Amino acid sequence: MLNKNTISSMVEKLQKRFFVRNIEGVPEDVKEGHFAVIAVDEYEERRFVVPVSYLKWDLFVKLLERAAEEYGFEHEGAVVIPCRPSELERILAQQEAQEKMLSCKSSCSFTKHC
Repeated sequence: MLNKNTISSMVEKLQKRFFVRNIEGVPEDVKEGHFAVIAVDEYEERRFVVPVSYLKWDLFVKLLERAAEEYGFEHEGAVVIPCRPSELERILAQQEAQEKMLSCKSSCSFTKHC
């Protein structure tokens, strides 16, 4: 398992890379504040474009730790994650649902009609 300093360094490198704009080779679908990841297993590979805000999710950071252990981050392009694409899709959907629920709860606490 990676230590906190290594994770912080990894996240800092990713954030710097993802916020750089107007460079050749950045695909049109990777909007500002987003980055591309490729989920790969031995049978399938699929690309996802995800918001940088996902870097605050513990589960997503654990996937990045696995990627760092297996592939490192000293390469150009999308981050490769050793995970079945269907599993990453499930994780992202689950995390997004939790985030929406938390967002709804916090906005509901300010109104009387929840």
